[in-house]
Amino acid sequence: MTLRDYLHTVASTYDRTAGTGAPAAKLLRSAPTVFEPYIPASYIIKGSAGNGAGAFCPWVSFFDPDETTTATRGMYLVYLFSEDMKTVSLSLNQGVTELRETFGAREADKRLRGEAAAIRDALPSNMAGGLNAVIDLGGRPGLPRAYEAGNILAHVYGIDSLPTEQALKADLRRMIQLYQDALVLREDLRRTTRELITTIKPKVTGDQDPLLYFAPKSDTEYVQKLTARELKKSRKHETLVKRYGTFLADAGFTAGTNVHPRDLVARRDGDEWLIEAKVVRRGNVSHAVREAIGQLATYAFLLYPEDSQPRRMALFTEAIGDVYVRLLGRQGIASVWPTEDGWAGSPEAVNAGLAQKEA
Repeated sequence: MTLRDYLHTVASTYDRTAGTGAPAAKLLRSAPTVFEPYIPASYIIKGSAGNGAGAFCPWVSFFDPDETTTATRGMYLVYLFSEDMKTVSLSLNQGVTELRETFGAREADKRLRGEAAAIRDALPSNMAGGLNAVIDLGGRPGLPRAYEAGNILAHVYGIDSLPTEQALKADLRRMIQLYQDALVLREDLRRTTRELITTIKPKVTGDQDPLLYFAPKSDTEYVQKLTARELKKSRKHETLVKRYGTFLADAGFTAGTNVHPRDLVARRDGDEWLIEAKVVRRGNVSHAVREAIGQLATYAFLLYPEDSQPRRMALFTEAIGDVYVRLLGRQGIASVWPTEDGWAGSPEAVNAGLAQKEA
Protein backbone atom coordinates (compact mmCIF):
# COMPACT_ATOMS: atom_id res chain seq x y z
CA MET A 1 0.00 0.00 0.00
CA THR A 2 1.34 3.44 -0.90
CA LEU A 3 1.59 6.24 1.67
CA ARG A 4 -1.07 8.16 -0.23
CA ASP A 5 -3.49 5.23 -0.23
CA TYR A 6 -2.80 4.56 3.44
CA LEU A 7 -3.53 8.12 4.60
CA HIS A 8 -6.62 8.40 2.43
CA THR A 9 -8.00 5.01 3.51
CA VAL A 10 -7.58 5.75 7.21
CA ALA A 11 -9.24 9.14 6.90
CA SER A 12 -12.13 7.94 4.75
CA THR A 13 -12.97 4.84 6.80
CA TYR A 14 -12.14 5.79 10.40
CA ASP A 15 -15.05 5.76 12.85
CA ARG A 16 -14.16 6.38 16.49
CA THR A 17 -17.38 4.68 17.63
CA ALA A 18 -16.58 1.44 15.79
CA GLY A 19 -14.06 0.17 18.33
CA THR A 20 -10.45 -0.95 18.10
CA GLY A 21 -11.36 -4.00 16.04
CA ALA A 22 -12.64 -1.92 13.12
CA PRO A 23 -10.73 -2.07 9.82
CA ALA A 24 -9.38 1.49 10.11
CA ALA A 25 -8.13 0.82 13.64
CA LYS A 26 -6.37 -2.33 12.45
CA LEU A 27 -4.87 -0.37 9.57
CA LEU A 28 -3.49 2.18 12.02
CA ARG A 29 -1.86 -0.58 14.07
CA SER A 30 -0.30 -1.98 10.89
CA ALA A 31 1.57 1.30 10.32
CA PRO A 32 5.05 -0.26 10.81
CA THR A 33 4.64 -2.50 7.76
CA VAL A 34 3.62 0.48 5.61
CA PHE A 35 6.14 3.07 6.79
CA GLU A 36 9.20 0.95 7.62
CA PRO A 37 10.73 1.29 4.13
CA TYR A 38 10.75 5.10 4.43
CA ILE A 39 11.86 5.52 8.04
CA PRO A 40 15.40 5.03 9.46
CA ALA A 41 15.81 1.41 10.51
CA SER A 42 16.54 2.47 14.08
CA TYR A 43 13.22 4.29 14.55
CA ILE A 44 10.13 2.92 16.29
CA ILE A 45 6.82 3.24 14.43
CA LYS A 46 3.42 3.13 16.14
CA GLY A 47 -0.12 3.76 14.93
CA SER A 48 -3.08 4.21 17.26
CA ALA A 49 -6.83 4.63 17.18
CA GLY A 50 -6.89 5.09 20.96
CA ASN A 51 -6.96 2.85 24.00
CA GLY A 52 -10.44 1.63 24.81
CA ALA A 53 -12.51 4.53 23.53
CA GLY A 54 -11.67 5.59 20.00
CA ALA A 55 -9.35 8.57 19.64
CA PHE A 56 -10.80 11.81 18.29
CA CYS A 57 -7.49 12.32 16.46
CA PRO A 58 -5.88 8.98 15.50
CA TRP A 59 -2.19 9.07 14.71
CA VAL A 60 0.90 7.37 13.34
CA SER A 61 4.11 8.29 15.17
CA PHE A 62 7.82 7.88 14.53
CA PHE A 63 10.18 7.85 17.49
CA ASP A 64 13.94 8.23 17.59
CA PRO A 65 14.48 5.73 20.42
CA ASP A 66 17.41 7.72 21.81
CA GLU A 67 14.88 10.50 22.46
CA THR A 68 11.65 8.65 23.30
CA THR A 69 9.70 5.49 22.62
CA THR A 70 6.29 6.92 23.50
CA ALA A 71 4.06 9.86 22.61
CA THR A 72 3.74 10.72 26.29
CA ARG A 73 7.12 12.46 26.48
CA GLY A 74 9.94 13.92 24.41
CA MET A 75 9.95 15.02 20.78
CA TYR A 76 8.64 12.90 17.94
CA LEU A 77 7.28 12.99 14.40
CA VAL A 78 3.61 12.17 13.86
CA TYR A 79 0.81 12.08 11.31
CA LEU A 80 -2.20 13.55 13.16
CA PHE A 81 -5.66 13.18 11.64
CA SER A 82 -8.08 16.00 12.46
CA GLU A 83 -11.30 15.24 14.28
CA ASP A 84 -13.39 15.70 11.12
CA MET A 85 -10.93 13.55 9.11
CA LYS A 86 -10.60 16.27 6.48
CA THR A 87 -6.91 16.92 7.05
CA VAL A 88 -3.81 15.07 8.21
CA SER A 89 -0.77 16.90 9.57
CA LEU A 90 2.77 15.54 9.47
CA SER A 91 3.86 17.30 12.64
CA LEU A 92 7.10 17.62 14.55
CA ASN A 93 5.49 17.47 17.97
CA GLN A 94 6.09 17.01 21.69
CA GLY A 95 4.81 14.59 24.29
CA VAL A 96 2.11 16.02 26.53
CA THR A 97 1.07 13.42 29.10
CA GLU A 98 3.96 13.69 31.54
CA LEU A 99 3.92 17.48 31.35
CA ARG A 100 0.20 17.55 32.12
CA GLU A 101 0.67 15.18 35.04
CA THR A 102 3.39 17.47 36.39
CA PHE A 103 2.01 20.96 35.70
CA GLY A 104 -1.68 20.54 34.88
CA ALA A 105 -3.29 20.94 31.47
CA ARG A 106 -3.28 24.73 31.14
CA GLU A 107 0.31 25.24 32.26
CA ALA A 108 1.53 22.25 30.23
CA ASP A 109 -0.03 23.61 27.03
CA LYS A 110 1.52 27.03 27.73
CA ARG A 111 4.95 25.46 28.14
CA LEU A 112 4.53 23.37 25.00
CA ARG A 113 3.66 26.44 22.93
CA GLY A 114 6.59 28.36 24.37
CA GLU A 115 9.07 25.60 23.72
CA ALA A 116 7.73 25.01 20.20
CA ALA A 117 8.13 28.70 19.41
CA ALA A 118 11.68 28.76 20.80
CA ILE A 119 12.80 25.80 18.72
CA ARG A 120 11.02 27.14 15.63
CA ASP A 121 12.69 30.54 16.00
CA ALA A 122 16.11 28.93 16.39
CA LEU A 123 15.82 26.97 13.15
CA PRO A 124 17.37 28.50 10.01
CA SER A 125 14.71 29.95 7.73
CA ASN A 126 15.51 27.51 4.92
CA MET A 127 14.60 24.60 7.21
CA ALA A 128 11.21 26.01 8.18
CA GLY A 129 10.20 27.31 4.76
CA GLY A 130 6.77 26.19 3.58
CA LEU A 131 5.89 24.51 6.89
CA ASN A 132 3.00 25.37 9.21
CA ALA A 133 3.61 26.73 12.70
CA VAL A 134 -0.06 26.08 13.58
CA ILE A 135 -2.20 22.98 13.08
CA ASP A 136 -5.97 22.77 13.57
CA LEU A 137 -7.25 19.39 14.71
CA GLY A 138 -10.63 20.68 15.81
CA GLY A 139 -9.64 22.36 19.06
CA ARG A 140 -11.32 19.78 21.29
CA PRO A 141 -10.16 19.96 24.94
CA GLY A 142 -7.78 17.20 25.96
CA LEU A 143 -5.21 15.58 23.73
CA PRO A 144 -6.26 17.26 20.45
CA ARG A 145 -5.70 20.69 21.96
CA ALA A 146 -2.41 19.53 23.47
CA TYR A 147 -1.23 18.24 20.08
CA GLU A 148 -2.01 21.67 18.64
CA ALA A 149 0.04 23.29 21.41
CA GLY A 150 2.95 20.90 20.95
CA ASN A 151 3.33 21.40 17.20
CA ILE A 152 6.72 22.83 16.22
CA LEU A 153 6.36 22.67 12.43
CA ALA A 154 4.12 20.63 10.14
CA HIS A 155 3.01 19.78 6.65
CA VAL A 156 -0.79 19.98 6.54
CA TYR A 157 -2.59 18.01 3.82
CA GLY A 158 -6.19 18.01 2.74
CA ILE A 159 -7.39 14.41 2.50
CA ASP A 160 -9.18 15.12 -0.77
CA SER A 161 -6.11 16.83 -2.22
CA LEU A 162 -3.19 14.73 -1.05
CA PRO A 163 0.04 15.35 -2.98
CA THR A 164 1.73 12.74 -5.14
CA GLU A 165 3.40 9.70 -3.63
CA GLN A 166 6.82 11.13 -4.50
CA ALA A 167 5.97 14.40 -2.74
CA LEU A 168 4.75 12.58 0.39
CA LYS A 169 7.97 10.58 0.56
CA ALA A 170 10.07 13.72 0.08
CA ASP A 171 8.15 15.53 2.82
CA LEU A 172 8.65 12.60 5.17
CA ARG A 173 12.40 12.55 4.51
CA ARG A 174 12.58 16.29 5.09
CA MET A 175 10.71 16.06 8.38
CA ILE A 176 12.94 13.24 9.63
CA GLN A 177 15.97 15.46 9.04
CA LEU A 178 14.20 18.35 10.72
CA TYR A 179 13.48 16.09 13.70
CA GLN A 180 17.19 15.39 14.17
CA ASP A 181 18.15 19.04 13.76
CA ALA A 182 15.47 20.14 16.23
CA LEU A 183 16.70 17.67 18.86
CA VAL A 184 20.16 19.22 18.71
CA LEU A 185 18.78 22.76 18.79
CA ARG A 186 16.55 22.00 21.76
CA GLU A 187 19.48 20.81 23.86
CA ASP A 188 21.54 23.84 22.82
CA LEU A 189 18.67 26.05 24.00
CA ARG A 190 18.37 24.07 27.22
CA ARG A 191 22.04 24.70 27.98
CA THR A 192 22.26 28.33 26.90
CA THR A 193 18.96 29.93 27.90
CA ARG A 194 17.40 30.15 31.32
CA GLU A 195 14.11 28.30 31.71
CA LEU A 196 13.29 28.51 28.00
CA ILE A 197 13.21 24.73 27.56
CA THR A 198 11.18 23.17 30.34
CA THR A 199 9.98 19.86 28.96
CA ILE A 200 11.00 16.87 31.01
CA LYS A 201 14.42 15.62 30.09
CA PRO A 202 14.49 11.86 29.35
CA LYS A 203 16.14 9.69 31.93
CA VAL A 204 19.34 8.24 30.54
CA THR A 205 19.83 4.69 31.66
CA GLY A 206 21.43 2.93 28.71
CA ASP A 207 22.21 -0.73 28.38
CA GLN A 208 25.48 -1.62 30.02
CA ASP A 209 27.52 -4.52 28.75
CA PRO A 210 30.45 -5.12 31.10
CA LEU A 211 33.34 -6.77 29.22
CA LEU A 212 35.08 -8.13 32.30
CA TYR A 213 36.57 -11.50 31.38
CA PHE A 214 37.60 -13.24 28.22
CA ALA A 215 37.59 -17.04 27.97
CA PRO A 216 39.44 -17.90 24.74
CA LYS A 217 37.87 -20.55 22.52
CA SER A 218 40.84 -22.92 22.67
CA ASP A 219 42.23 -25.64 24.92
CA THR A 220 44.71 -23.41 26.69
CA GLU A 221 44.11 -23.25 30.42
CA TYR A 222 44.01 -19.55 31.18
CA VAL A 223 41.59 -16.68 31.38
CA GLN A 224 42.65 -13.25 30.25
CA LYS A 225 41.24 -10.48 32.36
CA LEU A 226 40.42 -7.34 30.42
CA THR A 227 40.18 -3.82 31.73
CA ALA A 228 36.63 -3.33 32.94
CA ARG A 229 34.63 -0.88 30.89
CA GLU A 230 31.05 -0.21 29.90
CA LEU A 231 29.87 -0.60 26.32
CA LYS A 232 26.90 1.74 26.14
CA LYS A 233 24.38 0.86 23.45
CA SER A 234 21.72 3.40 22.57
CA ARG A 235 18.13 2.37 22.03
CA LYS A 236 18.51 3.46 18.41
CA HIS A 237 21.39 0.99 18.09
CA GLU A 238 19.40 -1.83 19.65
CA THR A 239 16.42 -1.21 17.36
CA LEU A 240 18.70 -1.38 14.30
CA VAL A 241 20.15 -4.69 15.51
CA LYS A 242 16.71 -6.13 16.19
CA ARG A 243 15.33 -5.23 12.76
CA TYR A 244 18.35 -6.54 10.92
CA GLY A 245 18.30 -9.71 13.00
CA THR A 246 14.74 -10.30 11.76
CA PHE A 247 15.91 -9.87 8.17
CA LEU A 248 18.72 -12.39 8.71
CA ALA A 249 16.33 -14.95 10.15
CA ASP A 250 14.00 -14.53 7.17
CA ALA A 251 17.00 -14.97 4.85
CA GLY A 252 17.81 -18.36 6.36
CA PHE A 253 20.58 -17.36 8.74
CA THR A 254 20.82 -18.51 12.32
CA ALA A 255 21.22 -15.15 14.00
CA GLY A 256 21.99 -14.29 17.60
CA THR A 257 21.57 -10.83 19.07
CA ASN A 258 22.32 -11.83 22.66
CA VAL A 259 26.03 -12.52 22.22
CA HIS A 260 27.47 -9.56 24.14
CA PRO A 261 29.77 -7.78 23.69
CA ARG A 262 29.19 -8.58 20.02
CA ASP A 263 26.16 -6.98 18.40
CA LEU A 264 25.24 -9.89 16.13
CA VAL A 265 26.50 -13.28 15.07
CA ALA A 266 25.02 -14.93 11.98
CA ARG A 267 25.63 -18.40 10.57
CA ARG A 268 24.71 -19.94 7.23
CA ASP A 269 26.32 -22.29 4.73
CA GLY A 270 29.20 -23.04 7.08
CA ASP A 271 30.18 -19.39 7.53
CA GLU A 272 30.05 -17.43 10.76
CA TRP A 273 29.66 -13.68 10.47
CA LEU A 274 30.73 -11.30 13.22
CA ILE A 275 28.57 -8.18 12.81
CA GLU A 276 29.11 -4.79 14.38
CA ALA A 277 26.28 -2.21 14.21
CA LYS A 278 26.97 1.51 14.15
CA VAL A 279 24.69 4.53 14.33
CA VAL A 280 25.78 7.27 11.94
CA ARG A 281 25.36 10.36 14.10
CA ARG A 282 24.80 13.75 12.49
CA GLY A 283 26.09 12.42 9.16
CA ASN A 284 29.52 11.55 10.57
CA VAL A 285 30.13 8.43 8.47
CA SER A 286 33.90 8.55 8.95
CA HIS A 287 33.63 8.16 12.72
CA ALA A 288 31.17 5.27 12.47
CA VAL A 289 33.35 3.44 9.93
CA ARG A 290 36.49 3.85 12.02
CA GLU A 291 34.70 2.54 15.10
CA ALA A 292 33.38 -0.47 13.19
CA ILE A 293 36.84 -1.38 11.88
CA GLY A 294 38.39 -1.13 15.32
CA GLN A 295 35.72 -3.10 17.17
CA LEU A 296 35.51 -5.86 14.58
CA ALA A 297 39.28 -6.29 14.73
CA THR A 298 39.23 -6.34 18.53
CA TYR A 299 36.40 -8.85 18.88
CA ALA A 300 37.78 -11.13 16.15
CA PHE A 301 41.15 -11.18 17.93
CA LEU A 302 39.86 -11.59 21.48
CA LEU A 303 36.82 -13.80 21.03
CA TYR A 304 37.89 -16.28 18.35
CA PRO A 305 40.83 -18.66 17.98
CA GLU A 306 43.44 -17.62 15.44
CA ASP A 307 42.73 -20.65 13.27
CA SER A 308 38.95 -20.12 13.31
CA GLN A 309 38.36 -16.47 12.49
CA PRO A 310 34.86 -15.28 11.55
CA ARG A 311 33.94 -13.29 8.48
CA ARG A 312 33.26 -9.67 9.37
CA MET A 313 30.48 -7.24 8.52
CA ALA A 314 29.57 -3.68 9.56
CA LEU A 315 25.92 -2.62 9.79
CA PHE A 316 25.03 1.09 9.56
CA THR A 317 21.87 3.14 10.05
CA GLU A 318 22.28 4.79 6.64
CA ALA A 319 24.24 4.55 3.40
CA ILE A 320 27.96 5.25 3.89
CA GLY A 321 29.05 6.02 0.34
CA ASP A 322 31.21 4.16 -2.16
CA VAL A 323 34.54 5.33 -0.73
CA TYR A 324 33.84 3.85 2.69
CA VAL A 325 32.34 0.70 1.20
CA ARG A 326 35.62 0.17 -0.68
CA LEU A 327 37.69 1.05 2.40
CA LEU A 328 35.86 -1.55 4.47
CA GLY A 329 36.12 -4.07 1.66
CA ARG A 330 39.89 -3.63 1.58
CA GLN A 331 39.90 -4.54 5.28
CA GLY A 332 37.91 -7.68 4.50
CA ILE A 333 34.72 -6.21 5.97
CA ALA A 334 31.36 -6.39 4.22
CA SER A 335 28.90 -3.54 4.81
CA VAL A 336 25.09 -3.23 4.95
CA TRP A 337 22.62 -0.35 5.42
CA PRO A 338 18.82 0.09 5.18
CA THR A 339 17.00 1.47 2.13
CA GLU A 340 13.37 2.13 1.26
CA ASP A 341 13.24 -1.34 -0.30
CA GLY A 342 15.02 -3.33 2.40
CA TRP A 343 18.74 -3.78 3.03
CA ALA A 344 21.50 -2.82 0.60
CA GLY A 345 25.15 -3.59 0.93
CA SER A 346 28.59 -4.10 -0.52
CA PRO A 347 29.13 -6.79 -3.20
CA GLU A 348 30.48 -9.13 -0.51
CA ALA A 349 27.34 -8.70 1.57
CA VAL A 350 25.02 -9.22 -1.39
CA ASN A 351 26.88 -12.34 -2.52
CA ALA A 352 26.68 -13.78 0.98
CA GLY A 353 22.93 -13.09 1.28
CA LEU A 354 23.45 -10.45 3.96
CA ALA A 355 21.86 -7.78 1.75
CA GLN A 356 19.45 -7.70 -1.15
CA LYS A 357 20.35 -7.28 -4.80
CA GLU A 358 19.33 -4.00 -6.35
CA ALA A 359 16.24 -4.24 -8.50
